[in-house]
Amino acid sequence: MTPEEASSALDQCRAQIDVLDRQIVALLNERATVVEVIGDVKQKSAMKVYEPRREDLVYANVLGSNAGPLQPDAVRRIYERIIDEMRTLQRDRMAGKGGQS
Repeated sequence: MTPEEASSALDQCRAQIDVLDRQIVALLNERATVVEVIGDVKQKSAMKVYEPRREDLVYANVLGSNAGPLQPDAVRRIYERIIDEMRTLQRDRMAGKGGQS
């Protein structure tokens, strides 16, 4: 592969990653919108934000659908971060700190 071919191939891959990144952000925001609804329901029902059993079900769901090439521990770490951010969003909303930054 020539340097020009390599550069072109990298440009194409990076453009594809840019599209995928925008899709991931859109899906994360869609998930966050659902989390806000869940927070509203929990607040009206005086329920706690943290539900360890539900988080275990989320991990089981995503790990069970992981076909790779990401290793299960990598998927779990990614979802730990996602869940942590969603929990923060839910807590902030329930505390009346909602809104966008």
